[in-house]
Amino acid sequence: MTRLLRLVHLLQGGRGHNTASLALECGVSRRTIFRDLDVLRQAGVPLVFDDRSQHYRIPEPFLLPATSFSPQEALALILLCQQAGNHKGVPFLTAAQSAALKLESVFPARLRDYLQAVSGAIDISLPPRNPLTTGQDHFDQLVAAIAARRCVRIEYDSLTEWTQIRTRLSPYRLMFSRRSWYIIGRSSLHRATRTFNIGRILRLETTDDRYQVPRGFHLDRYLRNAWHLIPERGKDQDVVIRFQKQVAQNVAEVAWHKTQRVAWNEDGTMDFHVRVSGLHEISWWILGYGDQAEVLQPSALRELIAGRVRKMAEHYRIGREPPPDAPRRRNDR
Repeated sequence: MTRLLRLVHLLQGGRGHNTASLALECGVSRRTIFRDLDVLRQAGVPLVFDDRSQHYRIPEPFLLPATSFSPQEALALILLCQQAGNHKGVPFLTAAQSAALKLESVFPARLRDYLQAVSGAIDISLPPRNPLTTGQDHFDQLVAAIAARRCVRIEYDSLTEWTQIRTRLSPYRLMFSRRSWYIIGRSSLHRATRTFNIGRILRLETTDDRYQVPRGFHLDRYLRNAWHLIPERGKDQDVVIRFQKQVAQNVAEVAWHKTQRVAWNEDGTMDFHVRVSGLHEISWWILGYGDQAEVLQPSALRELIAGRVRKMAEHYRIGREPPPDAPRRRNDR
């Protein structure tokens, strides 16, 4: 980002530069400069090439007037844009990188120097996520449909119905949560508001049918106290999990759910209290802590966890051979 920003400042206004002078100014090869110029074009920077002088330049009107950001505000904006827009960031937000480049280019020199000195030393590591490499068109169509309040027809690879389904959807909200993008709206097939993973949309067609978001719809109200995204039918349930000393502090330090509270025991264990709308989503989280977590209540969740532990134990039963098509390492042969 720092070299690209320097290119922008070298090319804005004036007579411009050729690739040889740009390479000399930036201390890189001409091949690298050609790659950087392509990055700028893809980011929407209006590069102008003069055939007579063989110089590149950027028209002066490209830059916005300087804005009075504090160093902390500028650093927060640039870091968030860079991290969200890079290839490891949030899918479909690559434009955030070009936004950061344009924004940084209008900062005063002293502020740019501060950002260059600090931003390279800060990294935001996001959790594993679905790259959604083929969903950009569907994402863009959904954004346009929400803006125009138009229904869409989707063909969807459902993990709930275990088959491909078709439904007309009134899209209410787009939400990125933990690993993927989701669209939430009323499904004609289910006659209810449902959540769909954009990565599992196979086909999408925008219709001329219009819709209105119900006045009473609110995302928090729809999700209720779901552990993550899927509220289950029935009353909310109070869950208590006892974590052993080895993991208790790590669990207590994280805000996992809006209803959680913790209670420490004299032996160093910790009881984690939470009220959830459904038990299946939280059961997978509990299983991730293995023998360091024990469900104290409700009994239905204890039984659910116990059943999965029994099946897991059967997979690893001593003397049981792995499936015949399981891959083997060389030293296993």
